[in-house]
Amino acid sequence: MDFAYMLSWLLTVVLEGISAQGVYAPPTVSIMHSGQACNIEEERYTERVYTIREGETLELTCLVRGHPRPQIRWTKTAGSASDRFHDNSVFNETLRITRIQRHQGGRYYCKADNGLSTPAIKSIRVDVYYLDDPVLTVHQSIGEAKEQFYFERTVFLRCSVNSNPPVRYSWRRGREMLSQGSDKGVEIYEPFFTQGEIKILKLKNLRPKDYANYSCIASVRNVCNIPDKMVSFKLSNATASPSIRLLIPEQIVVNPGDSVSMVCVTTGGDPPPTLTWIKAIGSLPETSVLNGGTLTLHSINVDEAGAYSCLANNNVGNPAKKSSSITVRALKKGRFWITPDPYHDDDNIQIGREVKISCQVEAIPPDELAFSWFKNGRPLRSSERMVISTTDLDVSPGTTSLDIIDLRFTDFGTYTCVASLNSKVVPDISIDVNISSSTVPPTLSVPKGRSPMVAREADTVELQCLVSGKPKPIILWSRYDKEKEKELPMPDGSMQMETYDGLLRIVNVSRDMNGIYKCQTSQYNGFNVKPREAAVQLIVQYPPSVEPMFLEIRQGQNRSITMTCRVLKAYPTRVLNFEWKLGNKILLTGRFESQDYTQIRVERLSKDNYGAYNCSIMNEAGAGTCSFLVTGKAYSPEFYYDTPNPLWQNRARVYSYMLQWTQMNPNAVDRILAYRLGIRQTGQQRWWEQEMSMNTMIQTGELITHNLTELLKPEAYEVRLTPITQFGEGDSTIRVIKYTDAPMTNPHLGYYMYIETSRPRKEGEKARLLSPIFSTLPKNPYGSTNSAYCVSFYYNMYGKHIGTLKLFLRFKGSTITENLIWSMSGNQGDQWVHASININPSGTFQLIFEGIRGPGIEGDIAIDDITVAEGECRKVDQPRNNLKTGGTVSVLIHIWLFPITLLIAMLSHRR
Repeated sequence: MDFAYMLSWLLTVVLEGISAQGVYAPPTVSIMHSGQACNIEEERYTERVYTIREGETLELTCLVRGHPRPQIRWTKTAGSASDRFHDNSVFNETLRITRIQRHQGGRYYCKADNGLSTPAIKSIRVDVYYLDDPVLTVHQSIGEAKEQFYFERTVFLRCSVNSNPPVRYSWRRGREMLSQGSDKGVEIYEPFFTQGEIKILKLKNLRPKDYANYSCIASVRNVCNIPDKMVSFKLSNATASPSIRLLIPEQIVVNPGDSVSMVCVTTGGDPPPTLTWIKAIGSLPETSVLNGGTLTLHSINVDEAGAYSCLANNNVGNPAKKSSSITVRALKKGRFWITPDPYHDDDNIQIGREVKISCQVEAIPPDELAFSWFKNGRPLRSSERMVISTTDLDVSPGTTSLDIIDLRFTDFGTYTCVASLNSKVVPDISIDVNISSSTVPPTLSVPKGRSPMVAREADTVELQCLVSGKPKPIILWSRYDKEKEKELPMPDGSMQMETYDGLLRIVNVSRDMNGIYKCQTSQYNGFNVKPREAAVQLIVQYPPSVEPMFLEIRQGQNRSITMTCRVLKAYPTRVLNFEWKLGNKILLTGRFESQDYTQIRVERLSKDNYGAYNCSIMNEAGAGTCSFLVTGKAYSPEFYYDTPNPLWQNRARVYSYMLQWTQMNPNAVDRILAYRLGIRQTGQQRWWEQEMSMNTMIQTGELITHNLTELLKPEAYEVRLTPITQFGEGDSTIRVIKYTDAPMTNPHLGYYMYIETSRPRKEGEKARLLSPIFSTLPKNPYGSTNSAYCVSFYYNMYGKHIGTLKLFLRFKGSTITENLIWSMSGNQGDQWVHASININPSGTFQLIFEGIRGPGIEGDIAIDDITVAEGECRKVDQPRNNLKTGGTVSVLIHIWLFPITLLIAMLSHRR
């Protein structure tokens, strides 16, 4: 037979006491949706699509299974680029985005990882639906040369809108609906190279009746309850595109602090255009005031200079645009240089030869810049021996020179270059240059003992180049890698730094600042001669970098451990000493030879050997320390979250909870002797504690169970679990348990099992699902098995051709016997129904579910959430045909939770 079953089923045997079974499992993940979705499409090309309206709340929940509890991470990709929530991934089960925007649509991934196997990943695509207001524009068939549409034969009405999903357009002329072919003078089409966001209504051979009110209706067919949107335009024989005029010049030059008003007026257009101002680069200044077509800038500054444009738009033709540029006067960066006689190979100023003094400033606007020259405070005029010139603006803007021909002793003195603009607001810049017998070109050198400079990491260091000469030039510093033969960034990130005294100060020096630092004279504020250069080597010493910086070692008593401390980097490396300590007690000292590590070994751990070990590795710059914490503390327990139906109600006002956990690395330390269990109501301060003894060695992956009883409805509780060894208390772990009404009305959250009744299946054919074999072991060697158990499950039997679902209890002894303990036939409605049956097995047993096909294809039968628990079932869940079994068994002491292998026995219908 070809009956299909979903292949994931957990059968839980829940009994009284504490025991264990391996339950470590890699993660599985599924995505559940809530929030305000307007449509969910399940499994489209193996991916779910979540549709939501813009502005609503997106809420996705990542449901995970697996043990240890997987860590969850949400990420998002959009198109080919990755968008990780602005580099902040969401580490939470629930991803919630309030007032979602269209750019937040895309593919969202939930990743679950618990270190076992590969991470589990599921995705869901979020489709954000929206509909913007449509825009209707009108265009002529032949350019925009004529002002009135009356003279044109053809008019195009262009309707465009941004939407998701694609919009559907409709057109009206007055109250008349227009469609392609309904009017010979009308043509409706989409332009090439568009994707449905634009629709054009073409009015051919314009007729008198075409002068009317036109409406474009944009619709997304009410998806996500998004209403249609409409825009209208009245076409007349006066319809014209906008035209404007500026009442200001195209170039405006103002002083800083002035207020500027720019006026723009309309000179044509129907309907009347709207006016606005924009700035060519950036936005309008915060202090600007826009009133109709007038833009006012109060107390303008240099940063607010630039091109401003007035735009006029009435949705007819193209917007009209006029621009004006504002220039704010400014003077800055004054500097000078002295050029000796260029016709002689000599850098010195000499009597009888030529010398040139040049000065330069940055001026806005450059054409208003004016220079004046003074000698010892008196104005200078250009003459045959004192030649004043201004460089061409296109060659070197803002530069003037004074050439002194045939230098004499009487020419010695202070020369002043004054730069000014046509404004009393902008202050002048004055530059003084002294020409005398002591005016000499610069020399540059490194003081003795100042290279190489040795500093320790985090120190402040000063690199010095001695500069002499008059005037002293600016010193330019750069950094050079001699081995790689390339320039390196300076400590501030730039490629070059300026100093005026030859000192380069580096604060908080680091090891990556090693290198050669070059100092060089600048031509500015000095001689325009070949630059002088010198170099300083900086050597940064730093203490050893070691690993591990910290390592916790957990080990039981009477076992051995080895600790290793390794050197990664150090400078200098020629002297490295080490010292091992336990607390303040020195254990071992020595010096490194050729190796890069040191070790210490403890042969048999005892209580005296536990504690903090430190290995210090030292050089001239300091020490690097490896720290080891050796402890016998047990690792924290790992709560098990995948227990089916852990909560049950046994009385009206209280409930019970099946708490399950495994122990992380139980063999790392001494045997766990007990657990300290603490419990308190959420929000309370006091913990109620009890100690639970463990009589056997806990194995890796064993599941331990303890039933919490007498919990008050509907309170939530914090549960704290702490392992205890002969060393003492280990690490604690805390979780919250919450009350939920039971039983569930719809248990199916992931996989379930069902029989498929489609062709070629025939009426009466059977499919069987067999559990593992369970042994009912006595509680003590002399006891007998004698206990009642509750078999619980959910079933769904909906359809007019439903057959029969049966549950058998099979005993295995010298012979195999099967007893029918439950049966249900026929249509039970479109719901999951809970069933529970008391059994009294007398020995080794199995459970067998049997599905029998009904008379037609509408007869699928499904089951889910199957458990077997010690004790009798609650009376409220007793089925209508609960069949008792004979025999008595003793109380079992084990609680097990494990995945099982399905054995499906299929019996053909006998003809």
